[in-house]
Amino acid sequence: MCGRYAQSADMRELMEAFEVTGSSPTQSLPANWNIAPTNPIYIVRADSGDQTKKSLATVSWGLIAPWLSDPNDAKASQSRAINARSESVYEKPTFRAAFKSTRCIVPAEGYYEWATALGRYAPKQPFYISAKDGGQLPIAGIWSSWRSPSGERIESASIITQEAVGELADIHSRMPVFMPRDRWSSWLDPENNEIEVLRGLMIVASPESILSAHPVSRAVNSVLKNSKELTQEVELGEPETLF
Repeated sequence: MCGRYAQSADMRELMEAFEVTGSSPTQSLPANWNIAPTNPIYIVRADSGDQTKKSLATVSWGLIAPWLSDPNDAKASQSRAINARSESVYEKPTFRAAFKSTRCIVPAEGYYEWATALGRYAPKQPFYISAKDGGQLPIAGIWSSWRSPSGERIESASIITQEAVGELADIHSRMPVFMPRDRWSSWLDPENNEIEVLRGLMIVASPESILSAHPVSRAVNSVLKNSKELTQEVELGEPETLF
């Protein structure tokens, strides 16, 4: 978790939803109902010109380890760093510098999870999980800027996850860390670098209460599939139609 998610909002909708008054991309990303590792994604972060403001940026999904120097190795490493565990993000070499000073929020319309054998659903059954109110999910994240010896610059980000709770634990053992609106400013503030304070910001009571989950077609397993129909509920045990 989380290996795929959906985002169909354009940048203006996200800027309104996340109160962005700083810089923004020159154009919106295409709607994507099956975002995969290394794909371009939106993040909300502190504005570089005025850190009291939020900016919207596009980065690559999967944090690049700061010590890598070869561009091929850097890009190949991203798929292994799309998620950072909240329990250890502050101490893992790949993530700890970003956690201390370059945190972000990853807006998601919803995300996909595949049932594990530990739950009550058939293993590998995909589920789509979204906000009950239909709004954007504010997922806690970290980002960094990597530069190759030749000067190539890649900005990348990872999603922070925690142990799943409530009914979500019947699907998978992990879930994203959601950042409540009243904590956004503290979370994004690059001057806020006290590890225990930051760890406390990731602790949210009953995060599962804002979510709704339903089974979806196994068509989502293929990164080549990309349509809103991927998010539609299916009846378990009935034949599925691939589109």
